[in-house]
Amino acid sequence: MGKTAAQRAAKHGPSAGSPRTGTPGAAGAAAGPGANPQAKSSPGLVVIAGVVTTLFLFWYLHLLVLGQLTDLADGLAMPDSLVLGYGQDHLAALRAAMDADALGQLSYVHKTAGTLFPLVFGMTWLLIIGLNTQRRMLRWVLFSAPILFVVADLWENIAIDNALGAAELTGGDAALAGTLTVIRWVLLGLSLAASVVAVFTRRVGRPPELVAQDKG
Repeated sequence: MGKTAAQRAAKHGPSAGSPRTGTPGAAGAAAGPGANPQAKSSPGLVVIAGVVTTLFLFWYLHLLVLGQLTDLADGLAMPDSLVLGYGQDHLAALRAAMDADALGQLSYVHKTAGTLFPLVFGMTWLLIIGLNTQRRMLRWVLFSAPILFVVADLWENIAIDNALGAAELTGGDAALAGTLTVIRWVLLGLSLAASVVAVFTRRVGRPPELVAQDKG
């Protein structure tokens, strides 16, 4: 019958009670429970990929494509880029300045990059908030900003296309599109703030040694 670790330690010294280097017990003790660097880094890699993709889509949509469409509209800004909104006069001017091909290009942009951007942004920011927020109630409060942003952004695309493509531009169509644009930008800012709150509250609730380890 084999001796226990305590018996070996009493007979041969304290080092005899510890598992030898290279044995399964020693490897398990060194790694610690649940130590899996690949598993821990996987969510972080997904977040980084999502953030990079989101930044690229934002640049492509708002700075590149919409800027090019502005050149086709006699220098008039596209509705999506007007943070403070717009009225019926601006949409009427766009309808007069843009021909059918230009309006078709704007509608195509809304169906492609204009759809991908809010979806990728929403999924990425939900992941950031979910990984950094422990309290369920706070998590769902913070979730609301990116979820509502996705809804407002997709709805805005439809409202703009309907207003510019309708046989007759009405005040109601213009007001809906302009309001959704303002709401969309506000929710985008709130979503960014929600991610900052999630990261900040996680660090505040963590022991100082773990915060220092993350910074290192």
